Amino acid sequence: MQTRQLVIDSTSPTRADLAPLEGLEPQLILIFASVEYFTDSPLATRLRECCPNALQVGCSTAGEIAGEGVTEHTAVVTAVRFERVGVTVAAAPVEAMENSFNAGVRLGKALARPKLRGVLLFGKGVAINGSALISGVIAVVGWGIPITGGLAGDNGAFRTTYTLSPGGVSDNEVVAVGLYGEALTLGYGSFGGWSSFGPPRKVTRCAGNVLYELDGAPALQVYKDYLGEYAEGLPASGLLFPFEMLREDHSTAGLIRTILGVDEAEGSVTLAGEIDPDGYLRLMHATNDALVEGAEEAARRTLSLLPPDTGGGLAILVSCVGRKLVMGDQVDDEVEAVAGVLGESTTLAGFYSYGEIAPFSTTTECKLHNQTMTITFLGEA
Repeated sequence: MQTRQLVIDSTSPTRADLAPLEGLEPQLILIFASVEYFTDSPLATRLRECCPNALQVGCSTAGEIAGEGVTEHTAVVTAVRFERVGVTVAAAPVEAMENSFNAGVRLGKALARPKLRGVLLFGKGVAINGSALISGVIAVVGWGIPITGGLAGDNGAFRTTYTLSPGGVSDNEVVAVGLYGEALTLGYGSFGGWSSFGPPRKVTRCAGNVLYELDGAPALQVYKDYLGEYAEGLPASGLLFPFEMLREDHSTAGLIRTILGVDEAEGSVTLAGEIDPDGYLRLMHATNDALVEGAEEAARRTLSLLPPDTGGGLAILVSCVGRKLVMGDQVDDEVEAVAGVLGESTTLAGFYSYGEIAPFSTTTECKLHNQTMTITFLGEA
């Protein structure tokens, strides 16, 4: 397996700008870029010209991640050449949030075939139920196939996000990459670093990923009461104060839920993933040091799944935009922490997202996560 990476800071790259990728003859090109590269840029066309046999996959971001650190208003382009790993790409529309599960089923059917070893999944970041999307894929490919990836961003605006597939750019699609063959080396890890505060609040009314009531009161009002002056900046300010999901006995479910939108008329809050109707929610906050330690733990968990003699590979980092907002100018620290664990021979690529997709710890039970650093390591034996 070989990789080459470019960080492009012009929305009008020339063929010469992309020339370093041509000699690799990649099967797959991953593109994580700011929204302007999907709305008014010839980038995808230029990449097809220089690498006509490569499958292009990617999404818009709330910040880009490369080996050199975190950038904004750039495109991180990573070309991948496998020697013994097969690659297939599928896309499906999500016209409305309630179609999320069916979109996942369509992706699963397109990818399900012998020797499937892993799935990279990238979805639009608004008007989607990420949990249902994942469940749809699992309904077809089964629990034994690791699914990793994330939901697109739009620089924190929460209006329009984009995905890229071989069919082109879309603002309402999800795209998935199927990876096949025993030669694939795959590792993954996900961890947060957030701390909970305040009392547990009972979920008294919800539907899917829309929260209507906590302790019998309108969820939006309860949330605003906690946020105080931060409430004026909703939904973006909600990234600083996600919810921890608790079970009926108030023990943690191991999942965090981020705010994607609010409905003033209904008094509801839309979260990035589904909510347990019988569970509880509690607010969370974080410090820079805790988030960096969480990123390092995600890298250690990833490394623990890899063979001891694993050489260089590609690490896809998907971190929540809420972490970026908390860390501010120190956001590079979490990427450096990951690099320190995975080593210099690992190429880093990724983005800041509206939801992270990964299995729990050392299992293959995939879930939608929020406010985590999630890592996928791809290599070839």
